[in-house]
Amino acid sequence: VQLVESGGGLAQTGGSLRLSCAASGFASNDYAIGWLRQAPGKGREGVACVSMRDGRVYYADSVKGRFTISRDNAKNTVYLQMNSLNAEDAAVYYCVADRLREACMNVPTSAPYPYDYWGQGTQVTVSS
Repeated sequence: VQLVESGGGLAQTGGSLRLSCAASGFASNDYAIGWLRQAPGKGREGVACVSMRDGRVYYADSVKGRFTISRDNAKNTVYLQMNSLNAEDAAVYYCVADRLREACMNVPTSAPYPYDYWGQGTQVTVSS
């Protein structure tokens, strides 16, 4: 079982990045797959989540209107398009997956939740 993130890196304030999360080794099309992030010295924060089965999406208020989560079931991949980046978006971004679609409901509130699978994380840095 693997969740492999890619697409992190350095962006300027106001710039964009697109993260990818490629899932393998499990029936990902039945899962909820989302993104959490953690900045140095801060707690883990929910970012966005999508139900692979029906496409329902969930966002934290801090990213609504700037970030878009999408899925490609044929590729077992979830994307996070991040626009209008600012310093507060700098963090390590983790892809998570859970067999329960309802797990996505924890993302907007950053409620702790024991997701079934985690990726290794990808660093997003935002420069001014």
